[in-house]
Amino acid sequence: MAENTTPEVAGSGEGVAAPRPRLIELTDKIAVPVVDKAGASKGSVEIDPAAFGGKISRQLMHDAVLMFLANQRAGTHHTLRRGQVAGSTKKLFRQKGTGNARAGTKRTNKRRGGGTAKGPKPRDYEYHLPKKAVKAATRMAILSKFLDNEAVIVDELVLAAPKTKEITGVLKAIKVGKKTTDAGEKDVTLLDTTVLIGTAGLDQNVYKSARNIEGVKVLPAAEFNCYTVLKQKRLVLTRAALDALLNPPPKATNGAAPAAAEGIVRRGRAGQFAARKKKAAAKA
Repeated sequence: MAENTTPEVAGSGEGVAAPRPRLIELTDKIAVPVVDKAGASKGSVEIDPAAFGGKISRQLMHDAVLMFLANQRAGTHHTLRRGQVAGSTKKLFRQKGTGNARAGTKRTNKRRGGGTAKGPKPRDYEYHLPKKAVKAATRMAILSKFLDNEAVIVDELVLAAPKTKEITGVLKAIKVGKKTTDAGEKDVTLLDTTVLIGTAGLDQNVYKSARNIEGVKVLPAAEFNCYTVLKQKRLVLTRAALDALLNPPPKATNGAAPAAAEGIVRRGRAGQFAARKKKAAAKA
């Protein structure tokens, strides 16, 4: 995540930027450009940072990314230790008289084909941060894209059928900057970088059209996570996806809340047994 300003450190040489703050608090609205499928400007949308928490914590986003990557690990690595390697434990040759260095079993980790000393064993790397922290990190990642001018809103992204050529034309039409080459300045389009396209729901036509393009990922806005948002350089949202982020659907509840504290069943096997016993007594 880049900052809008890079103040110099006092007393340092020119061009040396100050360390980025670990926590950024935002109050001013952020203007995000809006374009159509042809790349023509359609104005901008004012985003209130408070809708995404109003803060950007580098530490929290870092923790969320580490959690995501750790949970992707299979943990199936396995090595054999000297006690598990097949072979005899017989001493290779007598202790003295051969002129060789003293040696014991051939299964030692010092020899080729021997065991591995303190090698990795299968383990579970999975762990979870609090749900509120994970959701806050995702909002911070999206807000950082808005702040760094790495996001764009597409007025409407509707495809009649899956067509890679059509979505490629849309990405080529949306220009995000310029770069200097030997031939002069050249426009940089979304196709020249990595892109995360956010839709309001599961759009099969958009997903199938873009899945064969390297560096392009399509996800419903409800399935965003901190790692995916930060990994892709640019964020493209449809208007419907932006509305879904600003106004998420209410959380579904499983029936009405119990009227009294006695109706709440404690967790664990003891609580389940007590609930079954109470139900049997009521039937009797």
